[in-house]
Amino acid sequence: MMPPAAAENPPQTAAAMLAGFIRGHARLVILTGAGCSTGSGIPDYRDREGHWKREPPVQFLDFVASAAVRRRYWARSLLGWRRIAEAQPNGAHHALAGLERAGFVRHLITQNVDGLHQKAGSRRVTDLHGCLDAVVCLACGASGPRERFQARLAARNPRWLALTAGSAPDGDADLDGVDFSAFEVPDCEACDGLLKPAVVFFGEALPAVRSTGALAEVQQADALLAVGTSLMVWSGFRLA
Repeated sequence: MMPPAAAENPPQTAAAMLAGFIRGHARLVILTGAGCSTGSGIPDYRDREGHWKREPPVQFLDFVASAAVRRRYWARSLLGWRRIAEAQPNGAHHALAGLERAGFVRHLITQNVDGLHQKAGSRRVTDLHGCLDAVVCLACGASGPRERFQARLAARNPRWLALTAGSAPDGDADLDGVDFSAFEVPDCEACDGLLKPAVVFFGEALPAVRSTGALAEVQQADALLAVGTSLMVWSGFRLA
């Protein structure tokens, strides 16, 4: 990671230090977080010191155990998904993709779930926490595109599409003071099981193959460069 002193130096000096760091490590792995996507209009959860800026996200056990939690989650996600689907990569994403094309990046591991690194052209990517562009059944394991599930949500809940909500992290939307009890959440078309986005919720274990694969990339690297992350989540921090 960048030496702490870099933050105290003028921008030109910091840029030169970063360039030297990248050139000096032929097998470089990048680890990115929410700070990479704020420039694309996707808010983050934490400030520079790693403190929560807003209410923490839904916990996995709460999502599985409570139909009310699931209704609230999917109602907000119905509105929030549109911003994720329409978001475009910003300069950070394009810069990292350019470094890969130039041969400076061995692999990129992202804690983000928006798919913007791939949109920018990065190819050697591990989506550590999954990606919002798919949904998965917790019962049978069937998965499908989020756009299809979005259409099912909208068909069941057409009046919700007219609501205005503020942008929130990870495809969520600020929709407070609303009664979610009448919101309808479709079940799995294959087995009627519970559906969730194909992302790792807080309190949920990372898939073992993804976790070990990311760790192997880091262990084979000459250095790790952390970009836009407070490293407050264990799955990312352990790589550093």
